Amino acid sequence: MSTEEKPVVPANYNNPGQLVISGNKEAVEAACERLKAAGAKRALPLPVGGAFHSPLMQPAKEELQAAIEATDFATPKCPVYQNVDGKAHTDAAEIKQNLIAQLTASVRWTEEVQNMLKAGATEFTECGPGKALQGMIAKIAKGVEGIVIQGL
Repeated sequence: MSTEEKPVVPANYNNPGQLVISGNKEAVEAACERLKAAGAKRALPLPVGGAFHSPLMQPAKEELQAAIEATDFATPKCPVYQNVDGKAHTDAAEIKQNLIAQLTASVRWTEEVQNMLKAGATEFTECGPGKALQGMIAKIAKGVEGIVIQGL
């Protein structure tokens, strides 16, 4: 396999100081070793089911695109913040395109939370198991007064 077929790309900008990479398994493992040698505090492969948020997801993106395009989207009643660019969106067609792009694009979580804070968000509730998002939000909103972060 050539270098182009073994990409390693930024997958998730989780919070300041935490970046998740994605790509070919062997290439990610090699990148982790290089990052540790360069002084990274932690660099370890995560047990995941695929190279999410990387160009290697293109075949799945094409299937997802067909399903999303066949679905009717209404104009939302409030802005929808999307991981693909971290911005608020209200146009249904734009939201659809961003959902399609998300499978191969980086998750811009840090920017997304920062934009929500700038827009006046003061409460964040995590739905689902664990507290990973609560921890990330706490690091992104560090020093911001009056923020409530909770799980369900």
